[in-house]
Amino acid sequence: MAFLQNMQIAAQQVGILYIIVLVGIICDKIGIFTEKTGKACTDLLFYIITPAVIINSFLTQEFNRDSATKLLIAVGCGFLLHFVAIAINTPLFSKGDREENCVYKYGAIYGNVGYMTLPLTQAILGDEGLFYCSGVVVAFNVIAFTHGVYMMDSTKSKFDFKKLILNPGVISVIIGLPIYLLKLNLPEIIVKPIDYIASTQTPVAMLIFGTFLAHTKIKDIFKHKKMFLVAVSKLIVLPAIMFVLYRLMGLTGTLLSALCISSCAPSANNTVMFAAKYQKDTGLASQVVAAVSFMSVLTMPLIIAAVNTVA
Repeated sequence: MAFLQNMQIAAQQVGILYIIVLVGIICDKIGIFTEKTGKACTDLLFYIITPAVIINSFLTQEFNRDSATKLLIAVGCGFLLHFVAIAINTPLFSKGDREENCVYKYGAIYGNVGYMTLPLTQAILGDEGLFYCSGVVVAFNVIAFTHGVYMMDSTKSKFDFKKLILNPGVISVIIGLPIYLLKLNLPEIIVKPIDYIASTQTPVAMLIFGTFLAHTKIKDIFKHKKMFLVAVSKLIVLPAIMFVLYRLMGLTGTLLSALCISSCAPSANNTVMFAAKYQKDTGLASQVVAAVSFMSVLTMPLIIAAVNTVA
């Protein structure tokens, strides 16, 4: 009975997000809010809204030794998640076209821990879950701007250390963490604008994602066998392995649930952005993100329900 109730709650929250995605698709089709506009808004989401969400999670979380310890654990588990994903998928996509394999591997390794996981976790687990997920976002940014760049950049150009530190995910934690640790009570004139901006993340992210999906041909998605391999690895195999590892580590409760939601997220939107930046097949990248995202509508509620039942 508990599983079915958790399944219903998770399915409803995932469904709510994808209804907003559907609105984005419709807006693109009728020309109100198009993919071109969505791409222009991506920087707003990346550099302003998502950092506001992460900073706000520090502002709303009451400091205590337990939550601080769990945040550090969440960061460590975020790194573990990506190391396991790299170990699984590097040999999985080693044969065939090297340029295409880069796209498949990126989609299988890196999940949508920002735009999808943060709003979903907040809806299901509240501010505490969002707080722990911010730790996973830090790990994501560090690895995406090191391993991710190395994997996608065929020229293997000189590594830019600035990108590792000077990116929105890491900077927002650098700002928010001292406020949290020092128990600073900021004035409402500062806190409220951050809260208002943070509250726009879910609709803005999902609407933008909808404009991208509007230009994806569904029939072409399922022509690629490796697309299914990415989906199975990202949505089933990786979450199952991480759940076992987290349980062996003794994790329970909200921390376990938040980390497991992060592990079962569909392929990151960065798959498309990195493909464009490093001259890979952006059409294939869009199809990977679309295919895995569509399939996650079924897998995420099942995984979240199962985890919340035992957490």
